[in-house]
Amino acid sequence: MRACLAVLTSLLALAGAPLAAAPAIEACTACHGAGTSQNPGVPSLGGMPATFVTNQLFMFREGQRRAEPMNGLAEPMSDDDLTAYATEIAKLPAPVYQGPAGDPARMARARELIGKHRCTSCHGPNLGGQDQIPRLRAQREEYLAAALKGYRSSDRAGFDPAMNEAAQDLNDTDIADLAYAIARQ
Repeated sequence: MRACLAVLTSLLALAGAPLAAAPAIEACTACHGAGTSQNPGVPSLGGMPATFVTNQLFMFREGQRRAEPMNGLAEPMSDDDLTAYATEIAKLPAPVYQGPAGDPARMARARELIGKHRCTSCHGPNLGGQDQIPRLRAQREEYLAAALKGYRSSDRAGFDPAMNEAAQDLNDTDIADLAYAIARQ
């Protein structure tokens, strides 16, 4: 975490300076990992579609989504900077779950919920994301649960209201089972 803070401090010191055409994404990978995050509460960015990353950076920059230090980091970025960072982040390898198999009952409940809420219609058949829709597959479990709770309460804004609407009928057990299973895919 200290390394993450040191890199973030360095990036903030450069705020306002023009960014390179192909930005060094060490400031991103210091916290988010080189595809797979090792930091609780910090999402893995590997395998995310560039359009989704651009949209998220835009929302952080404009204050439409609040998650420090991201708001401060994105604030000095131009639209071209947002696109350049997103392009580089999209090149990171997607995380792959390597732990033990999930509890069959929880995995089955999650599959039912995924079908009922039509998660694959937007996130793709393997929940790998597409276009402006994020990859969910093998995302950090606690991050998925927090995001779903944020969407349900409308404390977390999406680029459009689809996720806020989709999460309205989820109870805490549904959210826990979805996060558990999706993290293990």
